[in-house]
Amino acid sequence: MFCSHCGKEIQPGTKFCPACGADVSAQTQVTESANKVFQSAEGELTSAVNEVRDTIQKGDTVYAGERLTDNRGLISYILLSIITCGIYSYYFVYKMAHDVNIACSGDGQETGGLLQYILLSIVTCGLYSLYWEYKLGNRLAANAPRYGMTFQENGTTVLMWRLFGALLCFVGTFVGTNILINNSNKICNAYNRYNNL
Repeated sequence: MFCSHCGKEIQPGTKFCPACGADVSAQTQVTESANKVFQSAEGELTSAVNEVRDTIQKGDTVYAGERLTDNRGLISYILLSIITCGIYSYYFVYKMAHDVNIACSGDGQETGGLLQYILLSIVTCGLYSLYWEYKLGNRLAANAPRYGMTFQENGTTVLMWRLFGALLCFVGTFVGTNILINNSNKICNAYNRYNNL
């Protein structure tokens, strides 16, 4: 870390720059917070790479007794998508469909996987991705009572944020994604607790 006043290198946790005496305690706190966020994102990215490697080696099969991911976050999603030039967003779709299909199995529906998502999104000029999110939002809301919960948000809410929220400098896109993340986290967490995972 470097002093913002004189540019000299300072040790983490330092309150005053040893070269110029400037107060750098706020700068130290911001740096430490940023490091924690990036370490969390790095751990999630490493986990994603390992899981994709294992899936390629073993094939994509549903494992009974598998602990589902219940700690996804919007900030991690955005950071990892930026860092990987959008590749992480495809892993996110793959993993989200995988986890929801396990947690909601037996409801007579199936959330389309990554290959279906990519191919149909290309063929429909991106419209299928909106339909996929709409169906996912509805499926999560329909399965919430199964685990003793109710979600006010459903596929229509996600779709409205996607379409009309795009007029607000695309902020709605992130709100819609956050709804899906939060609801899937709750369903996966309930599934993990129900199955003692």
